[in-house]
Amino acid sequence: MPMSSHCRKELADIIASTGAFDDDPALRASFERVPREIFLGDAVYRLNGTTWEPLRREDVGEEEWLRLACTDQTWVTQVEGVDARDATGALSGNPTSSSTLPSLVARMVRVAGVRGGDTVLEIGTGTGYSTAILADRLGEARVTSVEYDPGTARRAADHLNAAGYAPHLVVGDGLQGCKEHAEYDALVATCAVRHIPLPWLWQVRAGGSITTAVGGWMLASGLVRLVVGDGGSASGRFTGDTVSYMLARPHERPPRPVFFRHGGDARASLVDPAVLEDWTGHFVAQLGAPSAELMQTGDGVVLVDVATGSQAWTEAADGGWTVHQSGPLRLWDQVEAAVMTWQAAGSPGQSAFGMSVSPDCTQTVWLGSPEGPSWRLPC
Repeated sequence: MPMSSHCRKELADIIASTGAFDDDPALRASFERVPREIFLGDAVYRLNGTTWEPLRREDVGEEEWLRLACTDQTWVTQVEGVDARDATGALSGNPTSSSTLPSLVARMVRVAGVRGGDTVLEIGTGTGYSTAILADRLGEARVTSVEYDPGTARRAADHLNAAGYAPHLVVGDGLQGCKEHAEYDALVATCAVRHIPLPWLWQVRAGGSITTAVGGWMLASGLVRLVVGDGGSASGRFTGDTVSYMLARPHERPPRPVFFRHGGDARASLVDPAVLEDWTGHFVAQLGAPSAELMQTGDGVVLVDVATGSQAWTEAADGGWTVHQSGPLRLWDQVEAAVMTWQAAGSPGQSAFGMSVSPDCTQTVWLGSPEGPSWRLPC
């Protein structure tokens, strides 16, 4: 067996151990056919301490490059808009494009409930790897993929062509979908959104699904599968997967100036800031204060709302915690109210949450049932 084929089979075995192929053996076959090494291009980034260091194919050799490609790992391909192949040295900043770990690609397809004969709209082509998996599984004519970054889109098209796939590729704002090929049986997003864009609801057929990560400015997220109803409504539940995607660029955080602490009003905190280290606790805090950004410090947490200048920060005090708040928004009050509601329900995992979307763009995340405690998303 050629080395590349053997490597892909080993990768498929790893993904199979997660249960992603249990009810879809044809999806496994797609992972065994699609050569991921093509989609990594000639360079990726790897994290070295606090900076991103370019790792080049020519430096590591073909055998090692193939091994990296067949590892169930996300490989960052762009940081702050700089592609790994163009980097002259290590960079600081946030990833802006990546090749998602293969097991997550498989998990997204499974959650979406995609089957042979379905038409799919993918939001975020990225390197083109997940697009190729969908094209192989469904047939290229049934897959449309939208990429925001023109350079990334061009390279993805080259990768797909080299691998022998020709799905419908679109350069543009994925939040607008692609009405040219609508309507779709399923929409799968490889980015996170703060709320569900209305064009997605209009372009997926009634009974079809939207699978996406719902994220926010605290960088918490949850994977949700929504079933689209008539007239632009949708509802569904969060899966409980610990999935994290980059926010769609139009939903990204605003530029933040240098932070200076304000004394503000001080009081004892009603919740331990460590609750934000819990996957679901972090998510709930973001629901409570959706306009806040989060920073971790050595002795507590900091919340900042750029638009209003509001801030809250905590510090240890007498065996508990003191919170300082200033500005028109009481950010920690909002977090406390959400967290205490969740704790009163027994601090369940994310799979206890669901989401409802109405045609007027009222979007809420609820706990337990639509009649339970709920938080409105910034739509």
